[in-house]
Order: sequence, then C-alpha cells, then structure tokens
Amino acid sequence: MKIRKRLNEQQAEQLNLEIKPKTDRRNPRYTITQEQYNELLENKVESETTSNTYEKPFVLSAWNDKGYMMDIDEYCNHYKLPRKDVKSYKLVSHTGTPFYNIVFKENTEITNTIDYSFIEGIVKKHIKPIKRKVKSNIPSKTNTFDRLIYADTHIGMTPNENGFALYGGKWDEEVLNKRLDELCLFVENKQESDRLVIDDLGDFLDGWDGETTRRGHKLPQNMDNETAFDVGLSFKIKMVDILINFYDKIIINNICEDNHSGSFGYILNSAFKRFIEQKYSNVSVINHRKFINHYFMGKHCFVISHGKDSKSLKFGFKPVLDSKQIEKIDQYIKQNEIYKQCDFIEFSKGDSHQLILDYATSDDFDYCNYLAFSPSSEWVQTNFKKGRSGFVFSNVDYNDNLKDIKTYYFK
Repeated sequence: MKIRKRLNEQQAEQLNLEIKPKTDRRNPRYTITQEQYNELLENKVESETTSNTYEKPFVLSAWNDKGYMMDIDEYCNHYKLPRKDVKSYKLVSHTGTPFYNIVFKENTEITNTIDYSFIEGIVKKHIKPIKRKVKSNIPSKTNTFDRLIYADTHIGMTPNENGFALYGGKWDEEVLNKRLDELCLFVENKQESDRLVIDDLGDFLDGWDGETTRRGHKLPQNMDNETAFDVGLSFKIKMVDILINFYDKIIINNICEDNHSGSFGYILNSAFKRFIEQKYSNVSVINHRKFINHYFMGKHCFVISHGKDSKSLKFGFKPVLDSKQIEKIDQYIKQNEIYKQCDFIEFSKGDSHQLILDYATSDDFDYCNYLAFSPSSEWVQTNFKKGRSGFVFSNVDYNDNLKDIKTYYFK
C-alpha cells in the first residue's frame, strides 16, 4: 500500500530515495510503501509532520579502528551482522559519520506466508501403504467407465455460528466422514465398471484464515487452517483407500481454481497427489489450476470448472445457460480443438449448489450444474432456502452418449 509522508533528508537517504528540495521551509512529501514507513519507525527515525526538527538517529560508523572506510563484509563482521541475510546495502558517506544503509531479507520478503511444518506429521499419519483387497466380482461392462462428481465440500464452514440460523445444521469432521461413508457405500453398490473417474469441482475448503480468495469477506468457520488441511487430506485419502478395493483404475480430477479454496486447495491437493500416487500405482491425480479445464474419455470430453475463479469473475457461470456463457464455452472448445477430437461434450461446474442438467439449450454441449456436498451455509439459508446436498454417480459408455445417472441426496 502506498502512502504520502513528509521526510527529512536523513530519512530519505535511509530509504534510498532521491533527495527533494524543501518547499516553504518544510520537508518535501514522498510516496513510500507502508513497509518503508515501518522501517523508519523501527529505526526510531520519526517522520516529520508538524515539526522540522528530529532526533539524530544512532548509526554504526563505517570507519574502522585505523581510520579507513570498511567494506560491507568488514562492516558486518565488525558489528556482528548476518552478512548472508543482507539483501541490499548502500554506503552513506556524505554525513558526519559514514554508515551503511542495509536492508535485510526479513524486512523485504512477504511475511504472510504459510507455515508448512504441520504437514510432516500428516505425512507420517497417512503414507503407510495399504494392501489392496480387490472386489471378487469384477464388473463385466468393460466398455464403460464410472464417474463420481462432487463439489463445494467447504471443509471448515459452520452453518450455524451463533445457534440462531434459520435451519441450523452441523458441519464438522464427524458429519463429513459420515457422508463419506455413505458415498463409498453408494458407489460400491452402484458400481458397473472396473474404471472410476472422480471429479472434485472445487471449493473443497471453505477458506484461508476465515476468508475467501478475494479477502475482505469474513466466513464463519469451525476449524483453523491446520485442522481444515488435516481433515481435508484425510477425507480424500480415506475415499481412495475404500474405493480402490473395487476398481482396477481410479483417475481423480481436482479443480484448484475457485473462489473459496484457491491456493490453499491447491496445496492440499498437491500433497494428496504425492501421497496417493506413492501408495497406489493404479491411481492418478490431475490438479487443474486453470479456470476452465478438460479431459477425454473415449468419445467424450468433459470440460470442467468450479464456475467462479479466485480473482476475476465476481459472478461466474450462472446456473441457467445464456448466450454469453454459450459463447465463452464455445470459444474454449474451439481454442482447444475439442470439437475435432470427440463426439460428446459436457460442461461440468459446481459453485451454484444446485443440480441442473441442461441437455437442450446448446446444440453442441451439455451444461451441467452439480449440487454441493456440504449443507447450506447460514448465508444461503437466510438469502435463499435450506437446499439439498449430495453427489452424482454415473456410468458412461465410452463410445456412445449413454449415461446412467444416479443422484444421492443426504438427509
């Protein structure tokens, strides 16, 4: 963030700024960053606002004991300063006492970074190999594949922060794992192929530090970042640990460009990919970082997106297809030459928390909204309705547009 401050000559020199002349006996204004201003405060050099006087700062003289000017290495060694941490320096020699204006790495690098130390314990917890127990009655439909689609899991969200939400509800690790058990049991009972494709359409985590990717929008949450990471990673690993018993091959697509999880979601999915592909040679994970992505299965192409991105689209794709959205999807399909490579195209999205399968508005592709895995947030309950949540499981013919679609709604 840029700010305007009146600085004296000494302060300007400390920040490596070009010296401006005084006007009307007042110190000139400079445009500086908040970090530069903090640097002045840390060095006890206060900015002049109402007075032209200042307390001369304490400096470390660049003269050595023999009366010669020290170079930066000798200067750091003499005053026990960490030379390896010096990012930049400038010798200020026209003052009564010459000194080095030093900027250390820790003063310039971004401090709002993620602490990854908690991941080590999670790795040890989940990386143990599991002996695979293959289901005895392997399905005979080798010309088809199964597809599991879920979206908007919003791990960490609380739907009833103060106990007075319209419909209430609970969304914690216990409820999440109960729903996961229901999902795995449903897939086991409805399995029709030996290959499974799993699509996670984004917003897997509710947010970082209780905010969406755009910041400034506070979210009521019941988990801190570390807990949400651990719970989310456990969820994904447990899903594969169960379903791998029934399939010869599992392919997982994770949308990592959305408006709630953002980079946090990518970090989790990246860890998941490393863990699960090391455990199972017949599981592959693709983490998609673009707003719109696609993959092919036989004569089908599935164009997948969360429906809203992390920074540009405030409203994103609507639940009901319109002409602008048709054009946007059509341009993506043409740019990637998808029309030439397949016969059947489905655009799959989450975000809207609704199940709307539109096979008619566009003549070129199907437009499918998939419902949320999580219950409705308190905001959705207040502004819309309680809503329904669940997932979709389908069996798809590789070479024909035949889809046996099954929807599961949580109670």
